[in-house]
Amino acid sequence: MFNKRTLAIIKRELKMKLFSKSFILMTLLVPLFMVGIFSIQYFVQSMSEEQRSDLIIISDSDEILNKIQSEIFQTAPFKSGDLTAIFEKTELSDFPSKLKEIKPDIISQKITGVVFIPSTSLQSKGVEYYSSNPNNSSLFYKIKPSINKALVEIYFAGRLLTEDEIKFARKDVDINGYRVSSDEKVAQEGYGNRIAMVLFSFLLYMALIFSGSMTMNAVVEEKSNKIVEVLLSSASSTELMAGKILGTVIIEVLQMAIWLSPVVLLIFTSWFFIPPELMPQMSIGFIFYFLFNYTLALITYVALYATVGAIFDNPQDAQSGVWPLLMLIMIPFFIALGMESNAQSTLAQIASLIPFSSLIVMPARMILVEVPLWQILLSFAINILVLIGIFKLAGKIYRIGILLTGKKPKWSEVFSWLRMSS
Repeated sequence: MFNKRTLAIIKRELKMKLFSKSFILMTLLVPLFMVGIFSIQYFVQSMSEEQRSDLIIISDSDEILNKIQSEIFQTAPFKSGDLTAIFEKTELSDFPSKLKEIKPDIISQKITGVVFIPSTSLQSKGVEYYSSNPNNSSLFYKIKPSINKALVEIYFAGRLLTEDEIKFARKDVDINGYRVSSDEKVAQEGYGNRIAMVLFSFLLYMALIFSGSMTMNAVVEEKSNKIVEVLLSSASSTELMAGKILGTVIIEVLQMAIWLSPVVLLIFTSWFFIPPELMPQMSIGFIFYFLFNYTLALITYVALYATVGAIFDNPQDAQSGVWPLLMLIMIPFFIALGMESNAQSTLAQIASLIPFSSLIVMPARMILVEVPLWQILLSFAINILVLIGIFKLAGKIYRIGILLTGKKPKWSEVFSWLRMSS
C-alpha cells in the first residue's frame, strides 16, 4: 500500500493544499477566531452584568427590609445606577394579591422582577424571585451578597458576638484546589487547566470536522469530474485512498502544530505575562501526546469521511452519510466539556477508553487529572486496532464506490460491498 505511487499521491495532496489560500487563511484566522470567541464571550458577559435592573423587594419584616436596604445602597451597582430597588412591606397572606397586581409591570418589563424575602428566611435563607427571566444569574451576583449579609447580621444580633465573628459567619467558604501528582510537587490549581481543556477540545472538534468535510468534498468533486479515473490509471484505489488520507493528515498536523506554538511559548517561556491562576499546568510531553493522538484521530475520521465521499456523486447526497460521523465527534466533545466538574467520574473513565470517544475525551481528561499510564496505553491500543479495522473496511467500500456513478446507492448495497472479496 505504501510505495512510490502512494508517495506521489501524497506529494500531489501537499502541493494542492499546503500552498492553497484556504490553508493559509485557516492557519492564520483560527487563532484570531479563538481570541475573538473568548473576547465576545467576555464582552457579552460584561454587557449583561451592566444591564440596568429595577427591582421591587418585598418582605413582611421591617427589620429585614431596613437592613437589606442599607446593604444594597452601599453596593457598586446601586451607586452606578445599574440597580434600583423599591422596598415594600407586605404581609405573607397578602403577597399573592400583591404579586398579581405587579404582574403586568413584570410582563411589560417596566420592572425587572420581585424579590420576596419572608421572615422565615432568617431560618431557611430561602428567597423567592419572580420575573419573566427567573434565571438572571448576573442579577443574583448583584443582590445575593447584600441579602446574605443582612440576614446573617439580623440572625446573630443580640447574641453577644463581636463584629469580627459576625463578619466571619457571613463569609463564604473559599476552597483552593491543589494538584497532587506522582512526579510533581503539590501545586495550587487555578483556572488555567480548565480553560486549556476547553481550548484543546474545541480545537480537536473543529479540526476533525473541517478536515473530514474538506476531504469528503474533494473526493466527491474528483469523482464527479472523472479525475479519479485518470488517477486510478496510475495507482490502485487503495494507494489513492492512502495517499489522499496521509497527505491530508500531514497538512492538518502541521497546521495544528502552528496553532499550538503560541500555547507552548505561553507555558514554557517568560515572554508573556499571565496571572498565575490562569496559567495551565502541563508538560511538553503532553503537547507531543496531543499531536500524536490528533494524528490518530485524523487518520481515523479522514478515512471515514473519504469513504463517504466515495459512495456518493454530489455533496448533497453525501450529507446523508455525514451525520453518523458528526455524532461520533460531537458526543465525545460534549462529554469532554462536561468533565470539568469531575474528570474521574465513571462516565469520563469509560469514554476515555472506548473507540472514537477516547480520541477526544482522553486528552481533555489528561489536562484535568493525572491519568494512569495503563489507561493511556490501553486507549492507544484500542484506537490503533480500530484504525486498522477502519482501513480494511473503508478500503473495500472505497474501491467499489469510487467508480460507481449515476444512481445513489442504498445503504444495504454499501454493506453488501463489505462482503465482496478483494
